[in-house]
Amino acid sequence: MLSAMARIAIIGGGSIGEALLAGLLRAGRQVKDMVVAERMPERARYLSDTYSVLVTSVPDATENATFVIVAVKPSDVASVVDEIAEAAARAQHDSAEQVFVTVAAGVTTAYYESRLPAGSPVIRVMPNAPALVGAGISALARGRFATPEQLEEVSALFDCVGGVLTVPESQLDTVTAVSGSGPAYFFLVVEALVDAAVAAGLTRPVATDLVAQTMAGSAAMLLERMNQGRQPAADAALGSGVDTTAAQLRATVTSPGGTTAAGLRELERGGLRAAIAAAVEAGKMRSEQLGITSE
Repeated sequence: MLSAMARIAIIGGGSIGEALLAGLLRAGRQVKDMVVAERMPERARYLSDTYSVLVTSVPDATENATFVIVAVKPSDVASVVDEIAEAAARAQHDSAEQVFVTVAAGVTTAYYESRLPAGSPVIRVMPNAPALVGAGISALARGRFATPEQLEEVSALFDCVGGVLTVPESQLDTVTAVSGSGPAYFFLVVEALVDAAVAAGLTRPVATDLVAQTMAGSAAMLLERMNQGRQPAADAALGSGVDTTAAQLRATVTSPGGTTAAGLRELERGGLRAAIAAAVEAGKMRSEQLGITSE
C-alpha cells in the first residue's frame, strides 16, 4: 500500500509523465506531495498552470522524493541519470530509501543500478498510450534490489492510469511490441475499416462513429467476459460455456455462411494473422536494438 506521505518526483513532463501526474491527482494524491522536473520552459509553465504542481530541476525534484519516476526519452536517460545519481547520493544521508522507476523503453534496470548509489532499488515499467485517458496497461519488472513490497507500491502508482501486471524483465521487449505499439496497430485497423466503409458507400462521419463505437464495445465485451472467467462463482452460475477468449467471442458473432464468415475468410486469405505476428516480432527486435544496458 502506497504511503499517503510518499513524495513522488516525475522526471520528464511529456505525455506519459503528464498522464501519471493527472492519474495520481485524480486518485487523491495531494499536489504538495508531487513534483515534476521539466527542462522545456513552455512545457514547465503548462504543467505548473494546469496542475498547480511544483516544477523544478532534476536534482531538486530527486533529492526529497520517495519515488523517482524517470519518464524521459531513451536518448535523454544517460544525462538525466547522472543528475539523479548525484542527488540520490546526497539524499541517502537524509531520508528513507528511494525507489527509482523507469518508463523509458529499452533501458534495463541493470543500467540504472550501475549508475545509481549501490543497492538502489529500480523498477522498470512499460505503460502505453491509453494511460493518457486512465485506460492504459502497465507491465512492471523489478531489478535486483527492489523488494516485493516496493513493487507493490509502484503497482499502486500505475494503477491510477489503468491496469497493472508483473512480468520478468526479459519479457519487456515483447511487452513493448504488443501493448506499447499495440495502440498504433489498433488505430491502423480503425483507419482501414473506416476507409473501407467509405468506399462501400457510407459517409466518413458515419463510418468513423460506427467503427469507433464498435471497437470500444467489442473491447468492453472481451474485458467483461475475461473478468467473469476469473471468478469461480460466476462460472458456477453461468455454466461451463462462459466465453472468456477473443476466439470464443468471435465464434458467437459469426453465423455459418453469413456476412461475418465471408469477411473473416477474406481477412485470413489476406494474411492478417501473419502480418500481425511479423509486426510484433519486428517491434520486439527494434526494442532490443534500441535498448540501453549496463554493458
